[in-house]
Formats: sequence, structure tokens, C-alpha cells
Amino acid sequence: QVQLVESGGGLVQAGGSLRLSCAASGRTFSSYIMAWFRQAPGKERDFVAAITRSGGSTTYQDSVKGRFTISRDNAKNTVYLQMNSLKPEDTAVYYCAAARTVVVATTPRSYDYWGQGTQVTVSS
Repeated sequence: QVQLVESGGGLVQAGGSLRLSCAASGRTFSSYIMAWFRQAPGKERDFVAAITRSGGSTTYQDSVKGRFTISRDNAKNTVYLQMNSLKPEDTAVYYCAAARTVVVATTPRSYDYWGQGTQVTVSS
């Protein structure tokens, strides 16, 4: 079992930055692929970014490439999402997720554990 707790969301103006954190419980954090998803009102939950177990490889949704950076610190059982140049269309609830797979997946059903989400609102 892994419990995930996100933090760092908030209200920011367009062009601003936020850094999300996701703290994981348990001793096996480094054995999970970690990812961020987001869900806007009335829309499906969409993949944002993922990082491999060692942190050596990352994958991004096209719309966030060059603006968002996912990273992890296995010693602190934490994964981060640095979000720069934020746009109003980035407004959503952001979720942290963990997967026991060995290959990065971009679909929500591939992930085994989820956090409760943190709201990010970008004003124009």
C-alpha cells in the first residue's frame, strides 16, 4: 500500500509558476513509476507527466513540454511538478499517481494508487 498526499496548489496569474509536491508513505517508493494527472471540471482525467523509478527518464503531455518539469527524490519519498509559464487552460485539480508497472503509461487505469488532488487555478 502506498498513500500519496499532494500539496502546493493555489491561485496564480497567467505566466506565473507553481511547484507541486507529492509525498508518499511506505518504504518502496523507488519501485513505483510516478505520474501527475489533471482533471478540469466536466472533463476526463488527463496525463500530464511521468517519471521512471530511478528518475532517469521522463514523459510529458505535448501541451506542457518545455513548461513543466517532473522530478523525484527517492530519499524523501517525494515527486515534484514544477510548473512555469502557466496558462488559464492549466486550471484543474492535479493528482499524483503511482504505478507498479515497469513501463511508463499515460492512462489513468494503469496506475494503482492516487492522491486526493490539489487545485491549481490560473487567472488571465
